Amino acid sequence: MALIVEGLKKSYGNLRVLDGVTFSVEKGEFVCLIGESGCGKTTILKIIAGLEKPDGGRVEFAGGARMGFVFQDDRLLPWKTVYGNILFALRASGIEDGGVVREIIDAVGLRGFENYYPKQLSGGMRQRVGIARALAVNPDLLLMDEPFASLDARTRERMQEELLRIVEGKTVVFVTHSIDEAVYLADRVVVLSPRPSRVLRIVEVDIEKPRDRNSEEFIEKRKEIYSALKP
Repeated sequence: MALIVEGLKKSYGNLRVLDGVTFSVEKGEFVCLIGESGCGKTTILKIIAGLEKPDGGRVEFAGGARMGFVFQDDRLLPWKTVYGNILFALRASGIEDGGVVREIIDAVGLRGFENYYPKQLSGGMRQRVGIARALAVNPDLLLMDEPFASLDARTRERMQEELLRIVEGKTVVFVTHSIDEAVYLADRVVVLSPRPSRVLRIVEVDIEKPRDRNSEEFIEKRKEIYSALKP
């Protein structure tokens, strides 16, 4: 296993958020966490990333030390260009190779936009820069917190298609509360209960990629996850 999350507990004062969350992720696997708003999905990512400490339980990561984090808001530096934002992330990790920036820009489909500033980019393009910045350090684990939540429906679907191409072969934990998004992207879906969160079910999405959102097997898998989420 690339990642083991076992028995995570977390409270903020009297508010219990996580109540023994347990799941694992294999190397190269794409796993989605799904649950209603406020159930602690982002908290789980922050604990995995070491940004917060759990009150109980453990996280064991068998890969290297590098993690990439893509947030719901792109968090780009407005005074830096596309190239500058990605280079900034590299330098923060102790890497100075501008050639890596060019490779990543090509990979996420932003060639020709290197000298654009964030205010000149569409929402989808800004999120591509956010993903590029996370990928630039060649992470062993990529954590993604609802990165497409603010996009319109068509752009969101297009970005999902692009994401699968960009992160192929990488280990990904992706937070969403969209059942369609989870079924389209994930190898497995971890279904979380309302707060205090625990794992209700882990659903294997054994549908060949790329997936047809209108296929019978896609619709059936969507129903299975919806049923698991119902109280």
